[in-house]
Amino acid sequence: MSINHAQKKWNSRYATAAGKPRAALVLRENRHLLPASGDALDLACGLGGNALLLAQAGLTVQAWDLSSVAIDALRLRTAAECLPVEAAVRDVDKQPPMPTSFDVIVVSYFLQRTLAPALCAALRPGGLLFYQTFVKNKVYQQGPTNPDFLLAENELLTLFAPLRLRVYHEIGALGDITQGLRNEVLFVGQKAEKR
Repeated sequence: MSINHAQKKWNSRYATAAGKPRAALVLRENRHLLPASGDALDLACGLGGNALLLAQAGLTVQAWDLSSVAIDALRLRTAAECLPVEAAVRDVDKQPPMPTSFDVIVVSYFLQRTLAPALCAALRPGGLLFYQTFVKNKVYQQGPTNPDFLLAENELLTLFAPLRLRVYHEIGALGDITQGLRNEVLFVGQKAEKR
């Protein structure tokens, strides 16, 4: 999919979105792991639910997305709420984050496997990566159908092997499939501290 086609697709989707954006479950449930201050990135931020939570938690936030519609909406919201969020239209494939530039990175519902090394490098020592997205082995139909945007079992553990595992949730079809989060994986990893 070309950049222009992808941008048009997401601009169209966000133009009709309603309601206040919500942070990803991996971030909401593990908010207590966030540092008291620092620099954070909401990568492929959409309407910025993660960015809003990060800013409310006291972090200085950058929020990047390909959709100009989403970024414009986020800018309006953060200005109205006086939150420290710098939102920008950015193609992260062409402009990944710089090394050691963030204390926290959050990625939700975006999968670009080739970015994994850049995300690990972008974390400062002790920095945290919060990641949540869909898996291939779905219990019920939800999310993308293109296998390029679906994770194989335990794939995040491999993609982010340089990070120390702090939180991991991936249960597939184990047990009572009517209970629990099934079609998604939640991951929190931490970059090693310098000694």
